[in-house]
Amino acid sequence: MHTTLHLLAADAPAQLLPARELMAFTLASHIILVPMGVALPLITLIMHYIGLRKNDATALLLARRWSAVMAVQFAIGIVTGTVLSFEFGLLWPGLMGKWGDVFGIGFGVEAWAFFLEAVLIAIYLYGWRRLKPRTHFLLGLPLPVTALLGAFGILAANAWMNTPQGFTLDSQGKPVDVNVWKAIFTPMFGPQYWHFVVAMLLTAGYVVAGVYAVGWLRGRRDRYHRLGFTVPFTLAAVATPVQFILGDSITRQVFQKQPVKFAALEIVWDTDSHVPEYLYGRLHPDGSISGGIKFPQMDSILAGFSPDTVVTGLSSVPADDRPNATQATIAHWAFDTMVVLGSLLLLLALWYGLIWWRCRRLPASKWFYRGAACSGVAAVVTVECGWIATEVGRQPWIVYQNMRVAEAVTSTRSTTLWIMFGLVIVVYVFIFGAFLTVLLKMRDGWRLADAQTDGGPVDSPEAVIPYGPRPAVPAGDAPPPGDGDSTPTGGGGA
Repeated sequence: MHTTLHLLAADAPAQLLPARELMAFTLASHIILVPMGVALPLITLIMHYIGLRKNDATALLLARRWSAVMAVQFAIGIVTGTVLSFEFGLLWPGLMGKWGDVFGIGFGVEAWAFFLEAVLIAIYLYGWRRLKPRTHFLLGLPLPVTALLGAFGILAANAWMNTPQGFTLDSQGKPVDVNVWKAIFTPMFGPQYWHFVVAMLLTAGYVVAGVYAVGWLRGRRDRYHRLGFTVPFTLAAVATPVQFILGDSITRQVFQKQPVKFAALEIVWDTDSHVPEYLYGRLHPDGSISGGIKFPQMDSILAGFSPDTVVTGLSSVPADDRPNATQATIAHWAFDTMVVLGSLLLLLALWYGLIWWRCRRLPASKWFYRGAACSGVAAVVTVECGWIATEVGRQPWIVYQNMRVAEAVTSTRSTTLWIMFGLVIVVYVFIFGAFLTVLLKMRDGWRLADAQTDGGPVDSPEAVIPYGPRPAVPAGDAPPPGDGDSTPTGGGGA
């Protein structure tokens, strides 16, 4: 209860806490799926290209199986994404009612991208063994573009909430003279967008590679597992140092555009130069810091490349206009956890790159593959921490310096919101349980197909899905009436 009281202002409406908790839970759940939705199409198409270029049946098999996972994941993402869309209107009517005309274009772009991606995924999945190999591959190429377009829409809306522009306020405080282009391309949009996209790529790469790293540790060291590990892990390893550069860039943008938010992320209380950097540590309401590891002058150096750099402190603005001590500590811990886990992933990527550069082979150490097996979870936690740091650090504003969260919240009774929260938890447990069950069933079916060695080609279980690929017709047999073309795409599914 002590923490809860510090999370809310004394005069905050009763609806604020359950509305925040409900939104936080659904966002945190949805963001688990986002990396695969944004980056798995690209990873799949790269594997598909390798299969076609080298006439590699193993690569085509991996691409086909990943496309099935992509379709299942997208279906779950539709459910969780739709819930979020409703919550914006139901939980935050003040935000959408006043500012929807300004930044709502981002949600419109995301909706169109979602629709196009659904159509393209269906075509891509249906096209195995039904289309010519080149045609099938070319029809899949727009998939990564639509995924990036969806991210464009969401990040445009979020960046606007961090650095709102593209409007003027009339005498009644209502936004008028909306400039859509300025509302989309805000100062924080570029840094946020590319930081997000690269984060999704490396997270999806580590998640997919982690599955095959576990297989390697369990003794499955055939070419199927080596290729399934190498392609996504290489992409993630290349993206990791790029992400560090982008992360440094976006942090400097926050320092310049949202100085109070930067102060919360670094738990800086007083405006000063020669400010120390704290790794973890807890900020107290009186401005004192307990615990953590202190690095003298390092925060000023990181912010402006000089110990003389002046860093704005939380106490520079009234208490109602800044995160409180508990919120600042939460944002700071999330930010530090993101940096620590990102640094560990960078070390893992450098280990991989060094072995490949010197020996032109995969690492042989079990410790490397143990790290790789954990890398997917670490990357997902890093994404979650980045989101927490971004949103909690902006408090108490829902639109930075224009609207507080308390002003946007619904008037629905808090009891009703708590009941909704409980129901959503139950539904999400069922949804993600079903998602995991389907993935495990698919894995078991693929292993069974791989274990069948009767001297001839074996159709994998997904070959009999009514809406998906179908078995090839043996030579000399006529296809049944209305069955259509069932020419295999270079051995892509068997």
